[in-house]
Amino acid sequence: MPTSDPLQVLESLREQLDTWSHQYYVLDQPSVPDSEYDRCMAELLALEAAHPELIRADSPSQRVGGRPLDQFSQVVHDVPMLSLDNAFSAEDMVNFNKRILDRLGGEEGDLEFSCEPKLDGIAVSLLYREGQLERGATRGDGTTGEDITHNVRTIRSIPLRLRGTDIPEVLEVRGEVYMPRTGFEDLNQWARDHGEKVFVNPRNAAAGSLRQLDARITASRPLEMCCYGVGLVRGYLLPARHTEILQRLHDWGLRVNEEVDLAVGVKACATYYDAMAQRRDELPYDIDGIVYKINNLALQERLGFVARAPRWAIARKFPAQEELTRLLDVEFQVGRTGAITPVARLAPVFVGGVTISNASLHNSDEVDRLGAMIGDTVIVRRAGDVIPQVVSVVRDRRPRNAAAIVFPTACPVCGSTIERAEGEAVWRCMGGLVCAAQQKAAIRHYASRRALDINGLGEKRVDQLVDEGLVENVASLYALEKDRLLGLERMGEKSADKLLHALQQSKHTSLARFLFALGIREVGEATAANLANHFQTWEALATASEEQLLAVADVGPVVADHLRQFFDSKSSLQVVGDLFAAGVSWPDVQRPAQQALPLSGETWVVTGKLRAMQRSAAQAQLQALGAKVAGSVSAKTSRVVAGPGAGSKLSKAKALGVEVIDEAAFLNLLARYGVEV
Repeated sequence: MPTSDPLQVLESLREQLDTWSHQYYVLDQPSVPDSEYDRCMAELLALEAAHPELIRADSPSQRVGGRPLDQFSQVVHDVPMLSLDNAFSAEDMVNFNKRILDRLGGEEGDLEFSCEPKLDGIAVSLLYREGQLERGATRGDGTTGEDITHNVRTIRSIPLRLRGTDIPEVLEVRGEVYMPRTGFEDLNQWARDHGEKVFVNPRNAAAGSLRQLDARITASRPLEMCCYGVGLVRGYLLPARHTEILQRLHDWGLRVNEEVDLAVGVKACATYYDAMAQRRDELPYDIDGIVYKINNLALQERLGFVARAPRWAIARKFPAQEELTRLLDVEFQVGRTGAITPVARLAPVFVGGVTISNASLHNSDEVDRLGAMIGDTVIVRRAGDVIPQVVSVVRDRRPRNAAAIVFPTACPVCGSTIERAEGEAVWRCMGGLVCAAQQKAAIRHYASRRALDINGLGEKRVDQLVDEGLVENVASLYALEKDRLLGLERMGEKSADKLLHALQQSKHTSLARFLFALGIREVGEATAANLANHFQTWEALATASEEQLLAVADVGPVVADHLRQFFDSKSSLQVVGDLFAAGVSWPDVQRPAQQALPLSGETWVVTGKLRAMQRSAAQAQLQALGAKVAGSVSAKTSRVVAGPGAGSKLSKAKALGVEVIDEAAFLNLLARYGVEV
């Protein structure tokens, strides 16, 4: 710093840290690495420790308080925090629009609405006096809430002091505190790892985090806040339109949802609703509907309020993603690797746009955590393409005849012993290929499109082939004969010819696809491709030591151990030998001239859902450009491609300071290198 005056240095440090925090937590545009922020914060803390008389309440160092509170105090809202009426259909929206026009005398024509995603979080109020955060409170009953100032101060997207100079004397900001999906997943994973209770959903997690008497716990939770309006305002003339107020809040350093838009007329509102419903599962946070508000504040005032809700706003809800149903039974399925998974059989219920009758219970630890019993009423959740899951039990509805869920002591398919490896949550059948369930799952995987791509070998056909004794492993597929196939139910001559042709075609593959098709635990497409490019031949890979395996990108001790177990297994190698004898082969792997490729020496990770291509295709494009593709993020990762729904990998990349690009930037990069998508 150019000055030795402690006060000036402190002011400069505080201003710099506030700017960086605003860029990172509000604008999502970080301008410096975390290490630089940490160095600046350390300097501020040291200077404040030397001059405690200069510490201010709005200093970045004061976000986390000291001693926990004994209890929450009550806060009376100067302007009530009202709830919204709900609309559940397009017809409800038409009626809402008609009521407004009737009350206005019909002279307004098509009305202008602000359209905002309805975040599934907790409504809060922030009171700023002379630009400094004075108080935070929950909505409560709308009139009286709880003082949570010590907790909201820990949320980094909430400024302790507003930015700029044109600031109201008193400003009450209303908004929603929520937990992003990635943060929610990471929080629950931490809870599982430490044997603690997991949260049911992000809203539940946000609510629990805000109501902590110890602000240090809240500070450890990944909470965010988006502002959607104002309450009490003194000493300032607000703009005349709601969207202009939101822009003003953004200018003052508060986060506003970037999806806010304008719609003129109820048809345009429906268009916005449909568009957001399509994108709902791609957003990094949960929303449960759309809030529509008359944008003109003068019209809002004319319309007024009814009971506990404004006449000028409504929330059109999305179909529920959580519902109540009954747990009828639990069955145990055996997967390709022998993993035994409990599956809940449910009374059919409509959730997230589809009827659900089955849901995964994951493993015995999850069954114990839920404390579920057969006959219980349970909450089932489904979001987008996510497999439905039982998230909690409504214990006060448990019937007297509820039965315990008893985990099997032997494989439910073949009767073999089951074991649980140290450090794993999953029980596995040790029957291997003796187990029909593992045989079927292994064959389905081998024939899948991203493996050997054998058309005509769907789930039912594989079940039929194994049950009839025609196939016992992937190698015996190539011994199938037409006359035996014609003896199967629903297998005509044309279908038999197509299947046999597909089997012949599958013999011509690549080493990478073959490795993936074998279904070795933890060896996905990217790892298989890295292994193929590194070793080039099957013989070199099969005889590689653990040390040699660990030299491959994306191969850690766990993957190396699974590979060595596979190559040390006589039965596995016998199947591979039979495949080679049947004619499965591939051209020699040509290791690319790494120095000539643009991404040579770089390690990339692809996470989340991509729109233009599947993740496997993106990984293949990166490998073609010379990059190594890994399945996990580390300090050695060069860049991460993150699509919507990216989870813990994105969080880890940010924590490590690894560069993250979205799909649009990734496609632009491919285009620069002449790759057409």
